[in-house]
Amino acid sequence: MTLTGKNILGFNHSAKGSKTFFAINPFTQENLNTPHYEATQEEVGQAVVLAEVAFKSYKEKNNVDKAIFLETIAEEILALGNALIQTGQLETGLPEGRLTEERVRTMNQLKLFATLLREGSWVDARIDFADPNREPFPKPDTRQMQRPLGPVGVFGASNFPLAFSVAGGDTASALAAGCPVVVKGHPAHPGTSELVGVAITKAAKKCNMPGGIFSLVQGISVDVGLSIVEHPLIKAIGFTGSYQGGKALFDVANKREEPIPVYAEMGSSNPVFILPEILKQKKETIAEGLKNSILLGVGQFCTNPGLIITNATEEGQVFEKLLASEIKKSPSATMLTPNIQNAYNKGLEKLKANPSVDLLSKGIANDGATQGITELLKTTGKDFLSNKDLEKENFGPSSILINTEDSSEMLAIAKSLKGHLTATIHGTEDDLKNHLELVKILERKVGRLLLNQYPTGVEVCQSMVHGGPFPATTDSQMTSVGAGAITRFTRPVCFQNFPEFLLPAELKTPNPLGISRIENAKRI
Repeated sequence: MTLTGKNILGFNHSAKGSKTFFAINPFTQENLNTPHYEATQEEVGQAVVLAEVAFKSYKEKNNVDKAIFLETIAEEILALGNALIQTGQLETGLPEGRLTEERVRTMNQLKLFATLLREGSWVDARIDFADPNREPFPKPDTRQMQRPLGPVGVFGASNFPLAFSVAGGDTASALAAGCPVVVKGHPAHPGTSELVGVAITKAAKKCNMPGGIFSLVQGISVDVGLSIVEHPLIKAIGFTGSYQGGKALFDVANKREEPIPVYAEMGSSNPVFILPEILKQKKETIAEGLKNSILLGVGQFCTNPGLIITNATEEGQVFEKLLASEIKKSPSATMLTPNIQNAYNKGLEKLKANPSVDLLSKGIANDGATQGITELLKTTGKDFLSNKDLEKENFGPSSILINTEDSSEMLAIAKSLKGHLTATIHGTEDDLKNHLELVKILERKVGRLLLNQYPTGVEVCQSMVHGGPFPATTDSQMTSVGAGAITRFTRPVCFQNFPEFLLPAELKTPNPLGISRIENAKRI
């Protein structure tokens, strides 16, 4: 299809504003051909009002209808064919294989929530039947389940133009919960966003969904996003991006007359702890694995291993040389945008200006614009503990190797950490028995704790947690990936003394949906 550059407001395209912007080809740093219209405040307001109107009917849709809708979105995304992949390549510099895999992941996320809806027990139905003969007071009939919040604002991410963007996990989970969505597309890939937005509207029409169930507004100014967050009909926000961006939206949402939840995933440095015995046995394998993890996606993953903590023993020194050698052989690659590259390079310069940080190894610089060159830096455990700025994420293909004097210093580093998305431990069984406290400490610092693997790569499944304590996210009780993401956009509602005909199907006494429920404190 031909790109229009227009915003999508329900089933209509709109270009009321005079401001336009262009996607940039990161290979050449030249503007692409299509001008994209920045949404006006009026257009954002129209999208939100349409979403509120749609909510009144969409929240009453049964789970099967919503599941079919999600599955149809996946089908329509696939039907975009090569046009989607080629547009994504032009706008992001990502290779065809990566985008093809990301399309599969995006479709699988939609299908995961469709499966969740068909099974039905996610609503956490709880029933306490009435007991009129209870003394000294009769017991009322009370029934509880999760119900949708209302229109949700979603902000697309720069580093995943499909899986964390227009039809990504935030949109999929919000739609599954019964909430219409207004998406703020990321300005790095507006054409890709438009294509996916059209696919969603096609699916909505095919499934007889209300027109305002989905809208896509675009723009490079912060005004577009703020208009979504500040609109009184928006009931929650999903965001993936920088700490600065996520925290700013969180602050605005909490200053509203009616504060709303902002589920912001803001990245982390994902510390990797390498214990003594495994270092003796598998230092070569770990060095290669870490190099691959650091380089994956040119380091532009929120799970990139930015901190590597090990002991300054003879084995540690050998490992340091192995990892430095792996990094030195690593070629640079094209980053997503010139702005991301500039921020990465400035972050490196700031780190290297610190007298306690040394450059250990640097990768090969390839020709071409927007190249991300891998760098491995080095510091001591003592210096890391005295300079907390070293813990901050530098978004790109770099990492800091931290040499500790002993296990107690390693534990001190673990205790000093702020919230992160992941922490990784490499260790033998004996290592783990000797470092039980490390495991207990890290459990409180992250949303996902890995053993003898690498943090990059987030499985889309029922049990995944992609979240963590602040500042990795604004709400450590939630995940942005996996089935648990759906409850970000719901709230528990209790129905007391309701007749059967007024109850949702999930709470009716005969259990017509056959879902798992808690009845009088027993799981049925």
